[in-house]
Amino acid sequence: MSKEGLSADPRSLLERPGRALTRKLVATDDGPLAYVEIGGGDRVVVLVHGVLTVLDDMMLALAGHLPGHRLIALDRPGFGQSPRRSGLDAGALRQAERLNRALVRLDVGPAVLVGHSFGGPVVLAMAMAEPERTRGVVSLAPLVLPEARLEHLLFGPRGWPLVGGWLAGWSHQGLDRALLPLLWRAMFLPQVMPAALETAFPFALAGEAGATRHVGEDSLVVGPDLLALLARARGLTAPLHVLGGTADLVINNLLHGQVLAAMAPRGRFTLLPGVGHMIHHAAPRMVAAAIQAFSKV
Repeated sequence: MSKEGLSADPRSLLERPGRALTRKLVATDDGPLAYVEIGGGDRVVVLVHGVLTVLDDMMLALAGHLPGHRLIALDRPGFGQSPRRSGLDAGALRQAERLNRALVRLDVGPAVLVGHSFGGPVVLAMAMAEPERTRGVVSLAPLVLPEARLEHLLFGPRGWPLVGGWLAGWSHQGLDRALLPLLWRAMFLPQVMPAALETAFPFALAGEAGATRHVGEDSLVVGPDLLALLARARGLTAPLHVLGGTADLVINNLLHGQVLAAMAPRGRFTLLPGVGHMIHHAAPRMVAAAIQAFSKV
């Protein structure tokens, strides 16, 4: 896609159903979770998406770069086609518990856990809770430190009890038609959204009113989760590779990812010059190489 695409009216993105990957549901004690599985074999990779996206984002970016692997991508609770019990499933720690239970049901043995953005602390929590089932953790532009963020302002009120659902529905009818497409494009800067992703990604699913409410719920509770994970970071037994871009407008990777990698006993940090937040689209080969280094163990 050319850079001219950035100046075009982006409002139609929220109306696009795309070509959502066909999901299956795996039952857990706390309700079902949606997932997509591609490939087979003993080299297992679990993909966990970030904010305002669904599992298609990770799978579309990386599936073609990991031949010979069994790839399992999951919709986090409340996103895509994974239902959420509002409030009860909010935050990185709770979602990690549910995803781990889903992997047990899917008979997933030791795997490389890959998380992007908000998915970064989720896979970190998964690895800490189930070290024997983790070959390594690849964290892409992860959220690590509690801080005031744009999503608190834009989506936090939607996570409030009682009125949050009304606010999400009202915003979806008006504000979101302009806001969400701009945010989706901004996440890729200074790169542009790949044309193939713009055609295939299910924007309407990722940006539905319920999903924005759940982003708000997560933003309100994630701070204590991050502090808990940082306190336990030195106990992470799995190898960790954090990748971030110097041009990321969403996460300051020197403040977040580099700190995490320094605290983890087997941590490594790679900073990619000129790369934005959507590192798995901008540098998929680098991400795939990091995954393959752990999957060979």
